[in-house]
Parts: sequence; structure tokens; C-alpha cells
Amino acid sequence: MPDIVTLTINPAIDIFVNVGRVEPTLKLRCSAPKRDPGGGGINVARVAHRLGSDVTAIYPIGGAIGKLLQRLVEREGIASMVTPAHVETRENFTAYEKDSGEQYRFVLPGSALHRAEWEACLDKLASLKNAPKFVIASGSVPPGVPDDFFARAVRHAKALGAKTVIDTSGAALNAVLEEGVTLIKPNLVELADLSGMPLDSDTERIAACRKLVADRRAQAVALTLGEQGALLVTAAQAWRARPLAIEAVSTVGAGDSFLGGMVAALAQGRAPDEAFRVAVAAASAAVLSPGTELCRAEDVKRLLPQVQIDELAAVAG
Repeated sequence: MPDIVTLTINPAIDIFVNVGRVEPTLKLRCSAPKRDPGGGGINVARVAHRLGSDVTAIYPIGGAIGKLLQRLVEREGIASMVTPAHVETRENFTAYEKDSGEQYRFVLPGSALHRAEWEACLDKLASLKNAPKFVIASGSVPPGVPDDFFARAVRHAKALGAKTVIDTSGAALNAVLEEGVTLIKPNLVELADLSGMPLDSDTERIAACRKLVADRRAQAVALTLGEQGALLVTAAQAWRARPLAIEAVSTVGAGDSFLGGMVAALAQGRAPDEAFRVAVAAASAAVLSPGTELCRAEDVKRLLPQVQIDELAAVAG
């Protein structure tokens, strides 16, 4: 049984090209496309695998693009448990404008899945004979899939005895928190939506995280803050990661790299603060890579000694 199982209900092929300038009407001559397997859980699986974890990915595939997705995932050494979909797997498109250095990202919603198709993914999870250490459900929910899909996945994971990690947003995040999970990884916008407050200071952010923990909606909250670093909050402790002084090439994949690094380290038995350090190094390594590329293990190892973590406070549960 792998250490980590990821669940992605809205996978994709991510296409990346370079173009001189983005302009209306004209034919824009692009570079040869680079294609990567994508979708939240698949990206997390790729990062965790690169950092030494044994990972299995569960996801639906449809059509020729779905078959390509499976080939690309398995080419990286990740085992797949795929289920068939009647619709073509979606594609996302990112263009890097060389004249300005800006990136343009076009994200497609994914086609609607039938009930039997999304239930088949849950059945794959429930059919695992032994519990992995972690089940990670990550990414968006496509049309036709209920908002409580990840909540159902959490119930299956708990029945197996696995720890649960969630990275999603909106109604899907609200639904899954009703089940109570081990770890969530919101960004600042997502946490502000949950709390109903703007969260302009670390004090307010930590309080919002602790409220989720106190309400038993999550045992820990890893809050990513982009260029401002990150926070990790548990019932008794809070850590602040300072941002690294590096020049970002692309921010695509930083959040998935963060979560993949965090769970890979936890699965390897590292303490929460040390896993947090790996997560920050992985996210920082991701922004060094162009386009839709994720972090590379050698960059994570190189950046890890530069990560500064400060313990902010110890509080009673």
C-alpha cells in the first residue's frame, strides 16, 4: 500500500507555450507546446513522488486526452487507479508573453460527469485493502459532481484509517469541513471567505485558523500567503515562514508543490514544523520553474536550508 493516495475528480492536461506578444485578432505564433499532467491531486502526487513518497493517484479519464493523461502520470512513476468517463478529459492552456514577462492562464471547467462516473472514483478509494498514511483530495469539482464529493471521500478515508488532507475551495471546502479533516491548505482569499473577514494581519489570520481547529473542522491549517510566506496553525502552536528572496519565474504550481512537500515530509515521519519547512522550500522551488512545471527535488534540497520558520505562540487548545 502506498504512503499517499491522491484523489482528483477534475484532472487535466496542462499545455504551456511561449508567444512574443498577446494581441487580439492576429494569428499568434507560439512555441511548440509542452504538456504536463494536471489537476490538484495529480500535481500533489507528482511532487510527493519526486520527494521520495510512494504515491497512487485516483482520477477519471475520458477520450484520447484522458489516455494521454494516464501515460504522462505513469511515465513519472506514479501508480494510477483510473475510472472511465464518457467525456473527453479537459485541457488548460497557459501562454507566456515574452515581451512583457506576463503569463496568461486559460482554465477550462471540465465536462459534466455522470453519477456513476464520480461514484466510481469513490469506490476506488473505498476498495483499498490497506490504509495509506494519507489521503489527499485536491482541486476543483466539475459540473455534475456534488459539492459534498470531497466530504464523501473523507468519510471513506476515515473508514480506512487514513489521515485526510484537503485543498479545494467554495462550497466543496465548506462541505468537507463539516466532516472534520486532518489538514487543509487554503490561500488567504479562501480563508477570508470561510471566516467572513478580510484577515489583514497575522493576528487575524491565526485567529481564523484557530477557530477552524477549535470547531474541530480541521486539526491543522496551512495558510499560503504568496509573496508574504505562509502560516501553519495547530491547536497548540503556530509557525510563520518568511518568504525566500528569490525571483519568481512562474507562480503556477506553487500551491500544489507546497502541499506535496508538506504531506511527503509528514508521511516520512517528520515533525509538523519540519514538514512545513519542506513545504515552503517546495513552493519556492516551484516558482523558479517556467510555465506549468512543478518543483524539482534538487531545488527543494538546495533551498531548504534557507527557509526560516518562527514559532509565534503556544496556546491552550
